[in-house]
Amino acid sequence: MLRGKHLKFDPKMEPDQRETAPNVARNASIVSVAVMASRVLGLVRDQVFAIFFGAGMQYDAFLTAFRIPNLLRDLFAEGALSAAFVTTFTQTLQSKGKETAILLWNRVATLIILFIIALSILAWIYTPAIVRVLAPGFFDVAGKAELTISLTRIMIPFLLLIALAAQAMGMLNSFNVFGIPALASAFFNLGSIIGGLLLGFWLGPALGLSPIAGMAYGTLVGGFLQFAVQWPSLRRRGISYRPMISFSDPGVHQIIRLMGPAIIGTAAVQINVFVNTNFASAIIDPVTGTVTNGPVSWLSYAFRFMQFPIGVFGVAIATATLPPLSRSTANPNYTEFRQTLAHSLALVFLLCIPSAVGLAVLGRPIVALVFEHGKFTGFDTVQTANALAAYSIGLAGYAAVKVLSPAFYALNDARTPMLISLGSIAVNYAMNSLLVGRFGHVGLAFSTSTVALVNFLLLALFMRQRLRRLEGRRLGRTIMRVGIASGAMASVVWMVAEGVTALPLHGPALHFIQVVASVASAAIVFYLACRVLQVNELDDAINAIAGRFVRRLRRV
Repeated sequence: MLRGKHLKFDPKMEPDQRETAPNVARNASIVSVAVMASRVLGLVRDQVFAIFFGAGMQYDAFLTAFRIPNLLRDLFAEGALSAAFVTTFTQTLQSKGKETAILLWNRVATLIILFIIALSILAWIYTPAIVRVLAPGFFDVAGKAELTISLTRIMIPFLLLIALAAQAMGMLNSFNVFGIPALASAFFNLGSIIGGLLLGFWLGPALGLSPIAGMAYGTLVGGFLQFAVQWPSLRRRGISYRPMISFSDPGVHQIIRLMGPAIIGTAAVQINVFVNTNFASAIIDPVTGTVTNGPVSWLSYAFRFMQFPIGVFGVAIATATLPPLSRSTANPNYTEFRQTLAHSLALVFLLCIPSAVGLAVLGRPIVALVFEHGKFTGFDTVQTANALAAYSIGLAGYAAVKVLSPAFYALNDARTPMLISLGSIAVNYAMNSLLVGRFGHVGLAFSTSTVALVNFLLLALFMRQRLRRLEGRRLGRTIMRVGIASGAMASVVWMVAEGVTALPLHGPALHFIQVVASVASAAIVFYLACRVLQVNELDDAINAIAGRFVRRLRRV
């Protein structure tokens, strides 16, 4: 346990950072590859929706329906539960051994199953009221609210499946197994695509299902696969489930104690998405003067591109960082804690700042290349790209929060993220009220970015106060140098993208050449600029990503 306002440091505990930092980077690279596979399949999944449903009423309804169990997932499963469980499980494994840690998992899993079943029943009963709160504007469009209610009830069981999958992932991470848990979400997307298409377009008509309802059932197939694919790895480590309930287990007490405020602490972005959906559902078309279809879809399609760097970099680094942070507090070594955290944040900025700049500059050709097919129109491309540019402003802050919030839980402090999140929710609502009338869905995206940046700055400030210092000068130098390199990269990318438009190409061919040529130029210019500016974290990132392949080539 950590008590008091500040931590005390023992100079004798100075770690060899040559071990900690590369391990985080190496484990993050494993997660990155797996998350990349998941994000690619997620993009394919969105392409399927774009082709068959475009950006209209049915996809608006599906997204809003999925957002309800997805919000609960982030509140109770992959957010609060995951952070609280990984911290406690890792500390128990470190201090009391494997058998005690497995007993803790069985007790927690039983409580989760009972709690989420009860929560799901309540959500099913009160679905109409939930939809009215989440998307009141849908009730002004004929049939839209009824479709949303129906799809929500289909997808509610997804919450239990994903909660169990998140807990399995946390255990495997505590055993330093990162690849399979991170790859599990790829199986969710795979199951959603295959199951959705089979049930929506092949078996669905015979079963009386509409195509969009079949896609909703496909999410349940995906959730089951995400959990099931982790079973073999759990069994190989001697982990099996036996139902048991114990409220006297100290580990259970700690998880419950951390989860209370952690539910709020990890929920800011999802609650803000909830609020944004409420605003987006009632956006008025300036031409017709009525509630319009599309804003919810445009925001979702735009955020899909944000999920690449957030998942591949932010979530991957956070996943690899939490276990060593928890171990450093189990046998207190706070200097190691600080150095590991600072190194992880530097990696986040190195990878996410140029990603944000690239998405803002290349938004239109990227969106057109991926989504402008079938029922997805050129107008949808423009609206989605505008939202993407606004979202990209907060990308680095969003990813850094993924690292900082769990770091507080590793210090047994869930109160600080909770208070910051409460404040950010209020800020988001106020900004939405100011921006949505003038800027529509783009104002909502910009509001989300602002909240992510404010959230990060406050978390960093309080973490610095807690640790007395956070290697701020090092982080500041990294951010400044990466920002300069990203500016140089943006100039080249813009010139290349504009130059390609002079070629005698149109449609997908033009967009493909624009994206490929621009991204290749961006990588070269950014790498050279970072070398010139002496960005120290560049070597760690390259070694983490390419080192495994280089070592294999040497063996050959």
